[in-house]
Amino acid sequence: MQLADRVQRIQLSPTAAVMAEAERMAADGVDVINFGVGEPDFPTPEHIKQAAIEALAANRTRYTSTAGIYPLREAVCHWHAREFGTRYQPSECVITVGGKQALFNALSALVNPGDEVLLPAPYWVSYPDMLRHVGAELHVLPTVAEHGFRLQAKQVEAAIGPKTRGLIVNSPNNPTGAVVAERDFGELLVVCRRHGLWLLTDECYSHFLYDGQQPFSVASLPEARDHVIVAGSLSKTFAMTGWRIGFALGPRPVIDAMVRLQSQSTSNATSIAQYAALRALTGPMDSVRAMQTEYDGRRRLILAALAQIPGLSCTPPQGAFYVFPDVRQTPRMISRPTSTAELAVELLREERVAVVAGEAFGAPGHLRISYATSTDRIREGVRRLSRFLAAC
Repeated sequence: MQLADRVQRIQLSPTAAVMAEAERMAADGVDVINFGVGEPDFPTPEHIKQAAIEALAANRTRYTSTAGIYPLREAVCHWHAREFGTRYQPSECVITVGGKQALFNALSALVNPGDEVLLPAPYWVSYPDMLRHVGAELHVLPTVAEHGFRLQAKQVEAAIGPKTRGLIVNSPNNPTGAVVAERDFGELLVVCRRHGLWLLTDECYSHFLYDGQQPFSVASLPEARDHVIVAGSLSKTFAMTGWRIGFALGPRPVIDAMVRLQSQSTSNATSIAQYAALRALTGPMDSVRAMQTEYDGRRRLILAALAQIPGLSCTPPQGAFYVFPDVRQTPRMISRPTSTAELAVELLREERVAVVAGEAFGAPGHLRISYATSTDRIREGVRRLSRFLAAC
């Protein structure tokens, strides 16, 4: 069977593949420690679930505007203004089927085949395949642990060529937990404006920050509006991964193009989920703060446990809920040289611990470990990982 080239260029998400295999093993009765899943282990708050029940009772089950119900788009703008100091109008907002669709639609609306897009690494696994799907050329900008995996404006400036169209920045970062400081974001914006590039900012983990840091959006900076597209999501912030509600904010011509594309693909996001999202954005943020506090405790726990593994090094994350340790100098990797992709398969088979290999993020030699799980599972999972990496 001959498939379209655009599909042949992409692969199944590695994180989805890990989740599927871990779930299959668990269904067979295997005790799997799943460090691969990138979602909160907290339930959706009750007041948000209640809003969905009320929407069902009120028969709010019909099509909505492709861009999303007006009250939700208005709520997104108000919430983003309150949390980040931005000034968007509902006409500059589209509600999407998760943050992933916001990113996919934005890239489809902005990038032509042959255009070059700058992508810092380590990167979220879906960015390269999204870019390949639209025919873009990837220009990867490596960041290093010694600098906290932080992207520098001078890197971007040096990488810009005649075909460069834009830059993707994910802060807090998946998989490293790195956070771009306000000053650094400002310098990135200056470079993008100088060269007429757009800056796509992925704010999926915006509220999970540590050590006194506060949520920040580059879209709040002066003169950002014509060069910045915000991709946001309720999935992580409000523990609503399965509800599939995201949003994009940006210049109206870009948003209109995204709505046009969405009208011929998914149409509107699920109506019931939109009303739940409306309650989330207009309700209390207590659950978000509670999750952030719990994640910080787990972060400290897992960093202390990983520090006891010989040869392993790990840059402390400043945000999100992942650690990204370098395992190349561990006894197992030294005595049995292999790729971390193969190592992750062996870890799952031998110790029943699911992680995602660094190759998926453009960073071989690392493993992504999610600490969005209980402290007991963290302790047991790191114990198994330690035993595995110590084997010669």
